[in-house]
Amino acid sequence: MSDLHIRRATLGDIDTVLRFWRDAAEGTSISDDHDGVARLIATDPEALLLAERQGLLTGTVIAGFDGWRCSAYRLAVHPDHRRQGIATALLEAAEQRFAALGGRRVDAMVLEVNERAHHTWSASGYHREDHWRRWVKPLAD
Repeated sequence: MSDLHIRRATLGDIDTVLRFWRDAAEGTSISDDHDGVARLIATDPEALLLAERQGLLTGTVIAGFDGWRCSAYRLAVHPDHRRQGIATALLEAAEQRFAALGGRRVDAMVLEVNERAHHTWSASGYHREDHWRRWVKPLAD
């Protein structure tokens, strides 16, 4: 993994990240557009972490911290680069960020139908909490 470089995203990365998510991420989010990612980077410039090999984007994770909760979103690894430790490296970088910020626990958003992801999260020490459910309300049409 010495050739893997993890860095924070910049505004110049937005289009590349959006294309990457179309190929590598499961599901979509209401914020999967240029304005949504730009707002994330402007609000928390350290949150969107990118894994690269030889300048090629191979993985992402959003490591958001609001002062109360550590939240992990958009853990995605390109299909051609899976099973090489990239997700593990991204989660370790996210957890280091959270620890430095004083975080106490990480909540991860994981699609129910994405069983491959369940194994990834479990192998990294995460477990499912069945007594919680996510409730949502879109603020815009």
